[in-house]
Amino acid sequence: METFTGETPGPPATDPHARVEHPTACADGEEGGPAFEVIYLLEAEDTAVARLRERLDALGDSLVVVGGDGLWNVHVHVDDAGAAVEAGVEAGRPYRIRITHFGAGDAHTTRAVRERVQRAVVAVVPGEGLAALYGEAGATTVLARPGEPPAGGELVEAVRRAHAREVVLLPNDAELRHTAAAAAEQARTEGIRVALIPTRSAVQGIAALAVHEADRRFDEDVVAMTSAAGATRHAEVTVAERQAWTTAGICQEGDVLGLIDGDVAVIGTDVETTARTVLDRMLAAGGELVTLVLDDTAPDTLADHLEHHVRESHLAVDTVTYRGGNQGALLLIGVE
Repeated sequence: METFTGETPGPPATDPHARVEHPTACADGEEGGPAFEVIYLLEAEDTAVARLRERLDALGDSLVVVGGDGLWNVHVHVDDAGAAVEAGVEAGRPYRIRITHFGAGDAHTTRAVRERVQRAVVAVVPGEGLAALYGEAGATTVLARPGEPPAGGELVEAVRRAHAREVVLLPNDAELRHTAAAAAEQARTEGIRVALIPTRSAVQGIAALAVHEADRRFDEDVVAMTSAAGATRHAEVTVAERQAWTTAGICQEGDVLGLIDGDVAVIGTDVETTARTVLDRMLAAGGELVTLVLDDTAPDTLADHLEHHVRESHLAVDTVTYRGGNQGALLLIGVE
């Protein structure tokens, strides 16, 4: 298998009580588009959000309002960022406000007139290091901070930002599957061909992206990426935040947990020992390549010790290591 080198959360769009407001047409075809992107979370009643949408629709374009049950994710492109925020204040309580200036001079004209590429990959990633890694491989990324999954509207906007006729979407999290499916469906209504590959971990996304070839037929590319992701077992090593029942027994706060394919398989007291046990269990079923993605807080010697362990204990198995940034889990493991 080949390898490559390299915030705005909100409620899931698939919540049965959620409403997704259809976005207005994007201004990519017009010169001199809006100067600012405004994103915020909003606590507001449904009736207030309906009025907010009308107000923001008049102020700019690329409007997306996603949410329900009193919590909404708002995104819009405008020239008057202050007015967009004021509209949120009138509707309810906006917070986590993010305002991005698209750039001065002719930046909008350049962005607006550039032609769509044929195909792009959009991926949700849990850390800044992984975002850089995926970005170097050509993917458009959405950062999911620990405990703060992206909303459907943010995924739709990322698909638009990729500016492609065809998009492969990698959620990289089992809990984002329904949100990603809703975002893909929304993007399809805008004329974008979207294929959702149900990756459950960033290491499966790495495997999929490693075999991605934009020059081959879309269906063939999706099949190859899906096969690569499906052939990659995934695991993580993390620290328990509280006492809990698990599939491996009762864990205590501070215990080191090794999860394989989403289930707790090992409960330990030491990060390195737990990680070695997880690797041995995964490689007992075979494997040719181990991918290690370390959190910034992981011990400095962990990667070297695990690479040495694989080299000494599992012949003909290669190891590749990346730094994931603030990704939540101390270690992500992929075995292909």
